[in-house]
Amino acid sequence: ARRVEKPWPVYKIKLGTDRDIEIIESLRKHTDAVFRIDANAAWRAEEALVKIDAFKSLGVEFIEQPLAKDDWEGMKWLFEKSPLPLYADESCVAETDVEKCYGHFHGINIKLTKCSGLTPALRMIEKARSLGMGVMVGSMNESTIGSAAIAHLQSQIDYLDADGPLLLKEDVATGLTYRDDGKVITSAEPGLGIQFTDLYEK
Repeated sequence: ARRVEKPWPVYKIKLGTDRDIEIIESLRKHTDAVFRIDANAAWRAEEALVKIDAFKSLGVEFIEQPLAKDDWEGMKWLFEKSPLPLYADESCVAETDVEKCYGHFHGINIKLTKCSGLTPALRMIEKARSLGMGVMVGSMNESTIGSAAIAHLQSQIDYLDADGPLLLKEDVATGLTYRDDGKVITSAEPGLGIQFTDLYEK
């Protein structure tokens, strides 16, 4: 119902149930949009491979955090067998985690609220690139303030997930434009390019 109300070209789908394949098969009947899956560390290695094999033919682009954050042995095994790229989320929080993820994931998901801001994030991007890894910058429920900071990194990364403001009933700032093609546009104003709303003062 929400897809019909506001269709998007890309969907990030949270999974981790005993019906994951059926869920994606059902959604695929209603849209040809790109699917990106976040398993939220819910799968075991062999289970993950079965599901990922099925997802490959269902238009899924990549899988985020398929296994528990500290299951490095399982991730190594899955990394060597997976037909789809695997991105670290909970396994890659700080700068020191990037190198740990090499050889276990194809890329990393950086979140500014976890790594402590733009400067550490830039170093994480540089390190990941030096290792030949993909880079995504993600979000949780940031307002336009945090999402604008995230969006300013998009020229240096492969994937951007900055939809926090779209999930808020009320926002504390303006300054980002979300186009129907999924692009996030920052303003040309100085700094983060945002303007505070009256709600910020409250």
